[in-house]
Amino acid sequence: MGSSEAKPAGPDLALGVAIGSLPDGAMLPGHVGEEAVLLARRGNEFFAIGATCSHYSGPLAEGLMVEETVRCPWHHACFSLRTGEPLHAPALSPVSCWWVEQSEGQVFVRRKKQAPETRRKSRVAAGSAMPRRIVIVGGGAAGFAAAEMLRREGYQGALVMLSDDDAPPVDRPNLSKDYLAGTASEDWVPLRPESFYAENRIELRLNAPVAAIDPRSREVALADGNKIPYERLLLATGAEPVRLTVPGADQPHVHTLRTLGQSRAIIEQAQTARRAVVVGASFIGLEVAASLRTRNLEVHVVAPAKVPMVRVLGPELGAFVRRYHEEHGVVFHLEDTVAGIEGKRVRLKSGAAIEAELVVAGIGVRPRTKLAEAAGLKLDRGVAVDGYLETSVPGIFAAGDIARWPDPHTGSAIRVEHWVVAERQGQTAALNMLGAREAFSAVPFFWSQHYDVPINYVGHAEAWDEIAIEGDIAAKDCLLRYQAKGRLLAVASIFRDLDNLKAELALERGSAV
Repeated sequence: MGSSEAKPAGPDLALGVAIGSLPDGAMLPGHVGEEAVLLARRGNEFFAIGATCSHYSGPLAEGLMVEETVRCPWHHACFSLRTGEPLHAPALSPVSCWWVEQSEGQVFVRRKKQAPETRRKSRVAAGSAMPRRIVIVGGGAAGFAAAEMLRREGYQGALVMLSDDDAPPVDRPNLSKDYLAGTASEDWVPLRPESFYAENRIELRLNAPVAAIDPRSREVALADGNKIPYERLLLATGAEPVRLTVPGADQPHVHTLRTLGQSRAIIEQAQTARRAVVVGASFIGLEVAASLRTRNLEVHVVAPAKVPMVRVLGPELGAFVRRYHEEHGVVFHLEDTVAGIEGKRVRLKSGAAIEAELVVAGIGVRPRTKLAEAAGLKLDRGVAVDGYLETSVPGIFAAGDIARWPDPHTGSAIRVEHWVVAERQGQTAALNMLGAREAFSAVPFFWSQHYDVPINYVGHAEAWDEIAIEGDIAAKDCLLRYQAKGRLLAVASIFRDLDNLKAELALERGSAV
């Protein structure tokens, strides 16, 4: 996935397109001058917006049009065809919007709309009492998306964002993918330039760990002793990596990966290392393995499972992922664990040993719920929230990896550690902190990248009784449906992006049978 704009293709929309050549519900990629533009028709109305997604430049014409919106085929961002606004993460920036003219059976696109004209009406009811100060605890996906949405909605009150990290919010999926592989520069990693926070009056405090939350006084106590009052509070503390506890795991060449600083440290050691051991065959573990292979390190993966990611992807797709990594030179040590690390020697429980100058543990994460627990919030293997993402304490909301919410699609409370889910929950929590009362109903989505193979997964399946496979997994052209008693729970796909989007829509509408 690249960040550069695609070269304009298709017809010159300024010269006109015959109305009859674009059926109702169709989309046409074209251009106006050097700018790629998407022309879409709904009934007798035509829309024109920028043709490439503002997230990773996915081709919107290959996506799915749903009423007056279009969804990106790569990572399921959603844009308004009427305004170009990003309605659903992971896209956070609008695409351009153009005037459409009809004349003598032709449709013309010639003039771009100015940004102020593209603003949609706020989803917050007029007259809602606005909180004077909102505090966000956490500098990750959910926290940033909430802050951005609050200002996008026109919230004018004080907005404080507290992060215990030393870097402003970053595009975390990149830390194990393109950035770690060396195919994306570091300036592509921040979600926004540092100037964004001052320009939008977001008081971003880095290296500001929170010691406690007092719901009675409505104050956040920082580790340095300072206290910050709030009227609404968003807990978006995320998760922290599970660390290896074997002897020798505290050495400087043994890493976990969650932050930009940790990714930088791995990159620095990868520049001189010859061999790496990745502990864990999780998504992040295998993305790290792929990235280090891209840097020409010899990579060994140690994991207790027989098949990588079998609990999420099932045996067939898990076996394909293993084979594909092996074709790229990764050596697996499955049904095995690390017993200890003696200097640069990684000793396995089986008795084998691997010499490695770099060790990265990807053995899972734990939700950071200590603040919530100490504040008396209800916990349920995470922080329990209602359908509006409000916790058991009024005025305190939770979003992201810590939040367990009542999912309308599965009928049960779930907690999901996905980047896109965290962003979308942050956006919904922002609206509800302003009084919108908008239920969180997004279907979970994540993507994983292994060399040139993307795996898109939509839905939530903790258990299934059947995996229906369409296409050919080995040929990297497949769609897998995870079902229980004939009901579709989730879909995973490789290069079946449109079908994945259609599955998302079916799950949203409750028609996935």
